[in-house]
Amino acid sequence: MFDTILIANRGEIALRVIRTAKRLGIRTVAVYSDADAHAAHVRAADTAVRLGPAAASESYLDIDKVIAAAQATGAQAIHPGYGFLSENADFSAACEAAGIVFLGPGPEAIRTMGDKITAKQAVSARGVPLVPGTKDAGLSNEALIAAAEDIGYPVLIKPSAGGGGKGMHAVFEPAALPAALETARREAANSFGDDTLFLERLVATPRHIEVQVMADAHGNVIHLGERECSLQRRHQKVIEEAPSALLDAATRERIGQAAIETARSVGYRGAGTVEFIVGADRPDEFFFMEMNTRLQVEHPVTEEVTGVDLVELQLRVGAGEELPLSQDDITLTGHAIEARIYAEDPARGFLPTGGRALDVVFPAGEGIRVDSGLDAGQRVASDYDPMIAKLIVSGPDRATALARLDAALAASAVPGIVTNIDFLRTLATLPEVVAGDLDTSLIDRLGEDQLAHTAGEIDRQIATAAVLRTQGRAGTEVTGELTADALGRGTASAWARALPFRTSRPDFRPTVALTVDGETVDVTSAVDDVSVGDDGTWHVLIDGTQHTGRVFSDAADRSIWVTGDRGIHVFTRPQADTSLTPGAGGAEVLAPMPGSVVDVKVESGAHVEAGDAIVVVEAMKMEHVLTAPATGTVTVTAVPGAQVALDEVLATVVDDSAADLDTAAADSATETETAVAVVGKGGAA
Repeated sequence: MFDTILIANRGEIALRVIRTAKRLGIRTVAVYSDADAHAAHVRAADTAVRLGPAAASESYLDIDKVIAAAQATGAQAIHPGYGFLSENADFSAACEAAGIVFLGPGPEAIRTMGDKITAKQAVSARGVPLVPGTKDAGLSNEALIAAAEDIGYPVLIKPSAGGGGKGMHAVFEPAALPAALETARREAANSFGDDTLFLERLVATPRHIEVQVMADAHGNVIHLGERECSLQRRHQKVIEEAPSALLDAATRERIGQAAIETARSVGYRGAGTVEFIVGADRPDEFFFMEMNTRLQVEHPVTEEVTGVDLVELQLRVGAGEELPLSQDDITLTGHAIEARIYAEDPARGFLPTGGRALDVVFPAGEGIRVDSGLDAGQRVASDYDPMIAKLIVSGPDRATALARLDAALAASAVPGIVTNIDFLRTLATLPEVVAGDLDTSLIDRLGEDQLAHTAGEIDRQIATAAVLRTQGRAGTEVTGELTADALGRGTASAWARALPFRTSRPDFRPTVALTVDGETVDVTSAVDDVSVGDDGTWHVLIDGTQHTGRVFSDAADRSIWVTGDRGIHVFTRPQADTSLTPGAGGAEVLAPMPGSVVDVKVESGAHVEAGDAIVVVEAMKMEHVLTAPATGTVTVTAVPGAQVALDEVLATVVDDSAADLDTAAADSATETETAVAVVGKGGAA
């Protein structure tokens, strides 16, 4: 076994590998960018090496720097985690050339399976069933358009060199195919350095089933059961579970054997996942999609139902050992579910958010596992994937696991960052999900009311009380959790009293203006009494009933975060409105998330129609095309390459025909919401 390994990754997966390595007595080396200098994985490793600036291309994706770090620290092997260099054949080859073990398959297996066209050719020779689609590599857009007629609509565009949903687009009619191909090529080139595309028939009501495989260098290959990954948005998995509620025992055996044959087709070594598509109406029929030549994000659910540490197997196989398990040793016991917690806003089309975590709260207990690399005070930047944690639950059956997931999510919060935690609770309790009636489009079919996360009156009252108390502490800003000490308990301040206000009028109720859920409202305090415990819990008395919650403040952003029975909500104090009439300012194109400007489609002074592309912003591996919210003359302030903040004005469109701005004000006000087309991971949203 190795005595030192380097983990070429960050966040929760780096911590996950470190955990197993420490148990086996292996010394660990972390690498980090400037953005991660104080991250948890850096502190957890035995030693750490700086790679470079925050940009992944200058740090985590720099092969030479990673190899040099391994050589300088005496690492005998490199674990790539997932993402970054984990499926890079050149990186595997560079490790081999440097005499360092790459804890994954060899470069030829990565190249074959990394190109979906050659992958299909390889598995087809082993009798693995394929979805109808194009078979030739390097087809032009014209050839793909012609092939689509033979395949039959709807079709799915997929980048040959990619994964994770980037560059994938569903196309339902011939007229939409040319533009979708252009977008997919650009995304594939930007994400993978290869714009090769292919087409597949889009399977109706598809379910995404994948099988975990493990192979050693001695010809032994086993599978460790399947995972259901059908709950996705824009082809990005959200909730995964093992085993699938769809498959019967016979199909489970057949799909497992097909996964083994897939691994054998390329002489595979290490951990890998074979992904299949299954029609919900024909659960006994499955088709090969692709093979991920690495450890998957969702590997914990397999570990929970098999009792096998997959990272330990990776290390043992990488060290040249034979697999210590045969297929007969693998049994699936109980049920496990993983929910991915993202820094994103479901109510805004799942756009990435970012920010600084004022606290990180996750539960512990029977059947609960949390894999996270986020600490209180850490900032989530737009340089990396928006996933910040994984919440994994297990139980003797699926119903128990689902109930445990809901309870665990209810006890989770990351104040300071808008996340999808409350959406995950909504998703996990949908009747279709509870019944196991899943497909990959289920999330896309949800209505706005199911995606919305509306603050209740109790949340608003707690936020109002917090604003009044913090305002009363003259000249003092509060950042972090608003605890008894932070609020001045034990001082002579009148604001340390139970009530958040003092007046000679017994019927006086102060009113506070708050912006919540995108709307500014005046909230009249109905709080009769409030106290803050030493543990930070707020106890608020309203109409004779006591309510509890926790309150956090970000003084820099003038925000109050309230966690209570209805989840977590952010309230902000509205700024003074110094703008002219809406018509005078025009309709603004705002950045829907922190990110960088990758393209500006028009010049200032140009005439645009409503819906025309104006600016392309990239954030957390996604491109977002911002379009004109109105017809008129555009003034562009965005500059390619510039970093932009959430809601930063990137362009303004002024109506050419507006002779009287005051008369047009009402109409203009309805046009200020920026239309956002999310390009990537399955199309516009």
